[in-house]
Amino acid sequence: MRKGVKAAIVGGVLAVMVGGAGYGAYNLLSALDGGAGGVGGPAPVKTGPPSASEVKEASAKFFAAWAKGDAATAASYTNNAAAAEQLLTAYGSSAHITGAHITPGERKGRSVPFSVKATVSYGGKSKPLAYDSTLTVVRGLTTGRALVDWQPSVVHPALRTGDTLVTGEAATPPVEAVDRHGAVLTKERYPSLGPILDALRAKYGDTAGGAPGIELSVRHADAKAPGKTLLTLAEGSPGKLHTTLSASVQAAAERAVERYAESSVVAVKPSTGEVLAVANHRRDGFNAAFEGRLAPGSTMKIISAATLIDNGITTMNGPAPCPETAVWQSQTFHNLEGLAPDEKATLAGSFMRSCNTAFVKYADEVKVDSLTREAEDRFGLGRDNWKTGIVSFDGSVPASGGPDTAANLIGQGQVQMSPLNMASVTATAITGVFRQPYLVPPKLDHREPATAKGLSRGTVAQLKAMMRLTATRGTAAHVMAGLGGDIGAKTGSAEVDGQSRSNSWFTGYRNDIAAAAMSQEGGHGGDAAGPIVAAVLRTGG
Repeated sequence: MRKGVKAAIVGGVLAVMVGGAGYGAYNLLSALDGGAGGVGGPAPVKTGPPSASEVKEASAKFFAAWAKGDAATAASYTNNAAAAEQLLTAYGSSAHITGAHITPGERKGRSVPFSVKATVSYGGKSKPLAYDSTLTVVRGLTTGRALVDWQPSVVHPALRTGDTLVTGEAATPPVEAVDRHGAVLTKERYPSLGPILDALRAKYGDTAGGAPGIELSVRHADAKAPGKTLLTLAEGSPGKLHTTLSASVQAAAERAVERYAESSVVAVKPSTGEVLAVANHRRDGFNAAFEGRLAPGSTMKIISAATLIDNGITTMNGPAPCPETAVWQSQTFHNLEGLAPDEKATLAGSFMRSCNTAFVKYADEVKVDSLTREAEDRFGLGRDNWKTGIVSFDGSVPASGGPDTAANLIGQGQVQMSPLNMASVTATAITGVFRQPYLVPPKLDHREPATAKGLSRGTVAQLKAMMRLTATRGTAAHVMAGLGGDIGAKTGSAEVDGQSRSNSWFTGYRNDIAAAAMSQEGGHGGDAAGPIVAAVLRTGG
């Protein structure tokens, strides 16, 4: 307020006081001082949700300032002005976005959807940008003002806390990933590979021989995290990245997981360790095929059976009675509903019928760390040293005491695996050699694959025989029906607290291809994961 204006108002007040209207003058002076109701002190702060008119006014002021490129003013209409101004400033200065035209949609309570149309310009290149987002108006905690609830996603839905927008030369050149036969792999043709191709570009873009293009992208606070391209202004020249994938197996894997929600599958070549396919069908886009950490259920019995054999506890033709229940350290274990007990069962018989109690009964003969040693020393699991080419989980089989000693033997307790881990377990079981799975040839970046001593010929012969029995006469027979050649399988289901259905697991092999799948809340192993694996095995590799 200008000094002259203030003096005129105060002078008017004084004139009224001199005229004797003291009460009215007091009220006016009090109002000028911020008082209310004739009582000294600040005006009351508004509370409660903003009204419809406040939502409309606050969002309109924010949009108007943003569209004008006035970051400071736009930020002042939010409840986190500092963070908002920083990102809104970058919108123009770093992202080079101009001419924003913002169109609000129909208000829904305190939320206002809107669309943005703008132009991105850099290095003589320009392209239109269009996207939709939403903001929410809240009541300021200290001011009581109606303010935009600041979230980076207000500026663009791809942004999260710590992110910013940048337009310029791409951080890494584009990569043309090709399969083992030279076929180009794209996220358009193989949607499940989208996040994996992005990860490959981030890691190998600089070494694949390409030249970067110009793009608008999301830059994360963590500089190591791959950014996300939002708009390409000029294409770069891609470098060629050779992968171990098989386009035909990948296509079959993608079709197979699409049939079941929250499902993942991995296929490997047992003779080399090469990953032939990796596919996920998940709402969250997470690469659970490589990074999942879930109890594998009875597929774990491959390692458990190897532990019993290698420690001289029993053999495939040796005893492994299958009672109705088994108790270990006060915890009672049951079999799947409908499985008839068999006190004269062999290990092969209990394995192919997936009898839990048969394995639990041997818990007192297995040392606390026996299963752990078998998993680490012979199957190469749990050492956190796999170098697949992208981020992956190496499995975990901790030496757990108490009831978990028994629970671990049947793939519950503290055991955690991914489909990649279980595909590798099957590959090791049928060849006797642990070959660390990999998606990108190690020679590309001189990686040293993990090693393990593997299994004896005798153990391999017994594991293969039991897996073949399971695939032809046991719990996997209906899934593996019709598959010729050298085949074997193991079913699994893992109960999870809070889930109405168990997680479905299945691993199997056919000739020189091994695959494992997991479907969360998919039921028994043969219900969801089994058909996924069978579909992959039918490709023949």
